[in-house]
Amino acid sequence: MADDADGGGADAGDAGEADDRGVDSVTLEVIRNACEAVAEEMNANLVRTGYSPNIKERRDCSTALFDAGGEMIAQAETMPVHLGAMPFSVAAAVEAFPPETLSPGDSVLLNDPFRGGAHLPDLTLVTPVFDESGEELLAFAANRAHHADIGGSTAGSVAADSTEIYQEGLRIPPVKFESAGEVRDDVLSMILANVRTPEERRGDLRAQTAANATGRRRFREVAAEHGDLLGPALEEIKDYSERRMRAEISDLPDGTYEFADLLDDDGRGNEDLPVEVAVEVDGDSVVVDFEGTAEQTDGPVNAVFAVTASATYYAVRCVTDPDIPPNHGCYRPIEIHAPEGTIVNPDPPAAVVGGNLETSQRITDAVLGALAEADPEAVVAACQGTMNNVTFGGTDPRTDGPYAFYETQGGGFGGRATGDGMDGVHVHMSNTMNTPAEVLETAYPLRVERYAYRPDSGGAGEFRGGLGLRRDIRVRDHEARFSLLAERHESRPYGLAGGEPGGNGAAYLVDYAEQSSASSRTQSGDEDGEELEKLAAKHTRDLPPGSVVSIRTPGGGGYGDPADRDPERIERDLRLGKLTPTAASEAYGYAPDGDDGN
Repeated sequence: MADDADGGGADAGDAGEADDRGVDSVTLEVIRNACEAVAEEMNANLVRTGYSPNIKERRDCSTALFDAGGEMIAQAETMPVHLGAMPFSVAAAVEAFPPETLSPGDSVLLNDPFRGGAHLPDLTLVTPVFDESGEELLAFAANRAHHADIGGSTAGSVAADSTEIYQEGLRIPPVKFESAGEVRDDVLSMILANVRTPEERRGDLRAQTAANATGRRRFREVAAEHGDLLGPALEEIKDYSERRMRAEISDLPDGTYEFADLLDDDGRGNEDLPVEVAVEVDGDSVVVDFEGTAEQTDGPVNAVFAVTASATYYAVRCVTDPDIPPNHGCYRPIEIHAPEGTIVNPDPPAAVVGGNLETSQRITDAVLGALAEADPEAVVAACQGTMNNVTFGGTDPRTDGPYAFYETQGGGFGGRATGDGMDGVHVHMSNTMNTPAEVLETAYPLRVERYAYRPDSGGAGEFRGGLGLRRDIRVRDHEARFSLLAERHESRPYGLAGGEPGGNGAAYLVDYAEQSSASSRTQSGDEDGEELEKLAAKHTRDLPPGSVVSIRTPGGGGYGDPADRDPERIERDLRLGKLTPTAASEAYGYAPDGDDGN
């Protein structure tokens, strides 16, 4: 544990010394770690009991604990885009159902982006935790899970062509989902009647209630063990995080740092949408101002304020100290100005499904780009900057029942001052895993024809950007509704300190008709399969049986002058097939010994 900024809080060097609330530092650490353990166990339970591949395989879910006042005290380190935004959902739940209206066994469900949510597929469940007597409210357990379908115009509920939130699915304001420990049948029936895959939704909602039940049980145990010390300890834990965050911000040079990046388009003909940010560091606080950002737009790339705040908090944590305990206290020194009516704070009924997914990534890129001026070595070059959202839906010919498949695709992580970027990973606001090919092909009438790194897609630099991925998916024996919601097909992830930008993403319909099987194909980069049609980054269409969609994800930007790259790293990339000889020559001026490069 680092020393606190003003000497008034707990640190590891004062093991037995009590703070002004009468809680010694050892007890504080025990309680803090106990709360984090509760949040992590909640998340493990949610993943284990999840019904859909999106929860149990991709782990597109998050959990956290909040105190009786609705302030976050601990979280499982899972999805950044969920965790910074979840406090807004808890606040909305508490506003709709004040503590005096809640009883043991109750829970509140919501997904409305304009009342604390992020986008409609993310359902947040908030459960009050009472003491054993049922009289004193101790805390709230909360979790958020991305449901693979919540209704709307397109299976998977991530429609690239939506223009208002009403098209995006079932919109749920804060409603009481459990009462005295029993799920309300009327609310559950209403939800299941509006989705394409009701049994999968029922299973994932059961997992969410089970996760919060775990949180309720475990936190009661913490409260019973520590008694009257618990409340003061929770306040001190938040204050401790605040002091550490302020100390870290104080180490940054004062000044205003500006940066601008672009969204390619909104899918409705509006292109080059700027995300502009000015980050003012003043002593031990930061003001992040998005003045100059594009006005809210017709397409679904508007990010509600909760999402903007989540991305901003994440970026500041990355540049300060990610080990600061993430709770309400560490966000206190960060002030955010997001003009109303813009793509970072839209007015209803704006379409917002892609704001949570794509604009959140560009907000992160912009804030990190600004902070790179303040502390260049603490910031990575731009990562792929997109989640590459893919949905397929239709009637499964194996069961004659509906299905809805949703996943995001990994790409390149940016190079950094100490090393190359990671290849083929989910970045920044997305922290999920991929859907394994075996699971995808078992659960859905789809086949993975190819899954590989994209050679040469990482930006050149002393430290190369990570590689993007190629994932080709075939529609098997049925007509499918396909939607793609992606970014960085036009703009490229920026490099830093002289590094080159990462490669663009792309999507195609491809034809493997002349090739008998996956095992007979050559490993020839992006040239495998005939490219029939390039697809727009925001795209929805019906696909006939046998169609193959090829998703190519962006690489990360490079860090540092490519002329300074260690030749051994270049040779290793060539040996592993991550770099082609042509790219090695063009990007690095590299030629093997005895080769004059001609």
